[in-house]
Amino acid sequence: MKEKYEAKFMLGVVGSHNMIFDEKPQYAFIGRSNVGKSSLINMLLGQKKLVRSSSTPGKTQQINFFDVEGTSYFVDLPGYGYAKVSKKHREKLRKLILWYLISGEANIEKVILILDSKVGLNEFDRDIINILEKHGYSYVVVMNKIDKLNQKKLHAAIQSVQDEISQEIEIIPVSSTTGKGRKFLLDNVII
Repeated sequence: MKEKYEAKFMLGVVGSHNMIFDEKPQYAFIGRSNVGKSSLINMLLGQKKLVRSSSTPGKTQQINFFDVEGTSYFVDLPGYGYAKVSKKHREKLRKLILWYLISGEANIEKVILILDSKVGLNEFDRDIINILEKHGYSYVVVMNKIDKLNQKKLHAAIQSVQDEISQEIEIIPVSSTTGKGRKFLLDNVII
């Protein structure tokens, strides 16, 4: 595991016309708005500002591809479920996410479903899990923001999620703020 990985923004996709079609594996990061996807990707890559994060949820409006070391892509999917955008706009983002996952055009190696450890699973997360399982994707659940919980609450949060999903699916506790869980996630799941 490196302290910092060479990575650069390659492309923002809003439709199939400009999708990346090469052999490099894609690691898709997906989660609700405000779950810390951008911060997690930055932390994993050892970069502070590669992926733009915002205090305003729902800023990612396209599928963003980041080339990592010339060997793979980290794919930042739009956050879902943000209530302060119109229903029409939420549906547009939902369709974009589903197209990426279901079209068969992407070379998806692994999906990293990110949850807020204080919140756990919600309806949108359950829908995504159903889609991932229906289409046979390899995925893990990352419980982010563990620095906000004590050990007892964290254990209960992890158990609550594990009770709802397949026992074979790994749950990885991570903190984008402190870096806890970075080595395990990179070594065992991604790179």
